[in-house]
Amino acid sequence: MKNLVFLSGAGISAESGITTFRDAGGLWDQYPVEQVATPEGYAANPELVTNFYNERRKQLITVEPNNGHKLIAELEKKFNVTVVTQNIDNLHERAGSSRVIHLHGELTKVCSSFAPNDSRYIRNLSPQEYEIKIGDLAPDGSQYRPFIVWFGEAVPKIDEAIQYVEQAAIFVIIGTSMNVYPAAGLLNYVPTDSEIYLIDPKDVNVDSRRHPIHVIHKVASEGMVELTKILTVSHEL
Repeated sequence: MKNLVFLSGAGISAESGITTFRDAGGLWDQYPVEQVATPEGYAANPELVTNFYNERRKQLITVEPNNGHKLIAELEKKFNVTVVTQNIDNLHERAGSSRVIHLHGELTKVCSSFAPNDSRYIRNLSPQEYEIKIGDLAPDGSQYRPFIVWFGEAVPKIDEAIQYVEQAAIFVIIGTSMNVYPAAGLLNYVPTDSEIYLIDPKDVNVDSRRHPIHVIHKVASEGMVELTKILTVSHEL
């Protein structure tokens, strides 16, 4: 089976009702990014940041994967599918995707404030545990913090993502503005003979000098219907 890699962003989860960060009226309009998505903001007001992500988790309980998520998972029947996502929600997993690389962390996990990427201290939260309080401590004695890659922090999963992108026969960009690095730079690692598709209702500025890009100007769920038809016809296995 051919290797099919998706790079997904907020646009796919927005259809499920997840509040986006960058769009007009999004979370960055309500909360300055410096307050809730930087190590400095957390150091200045850990309670504000903790409660901000508590609210994001509570919203997650109220939403479901949409048809875009489900169609991506469905393609595992015909392709070796890897989802590289900038999203911190778990909608890809809930839709059935079995290999998901979260570049920016995972909302449903918490970690040590001292060593955020130490696997010994990363804890999966059940929905009954989505309310983290100041005083909830990791085994190393530090406050549990959101397992989120904040602005100014390294992206530990980027090297793993690059390994899969370098093996992609088909690369699909869906629901992302391609403005956030290093995720946007993954396009540079796609093999020159690979097929590239971009699904977004808006114009997305991508450098297509190395690759021809097939653009599908639709929202994620509708675009995935079209992409599935294309891939079914052109890649009968």
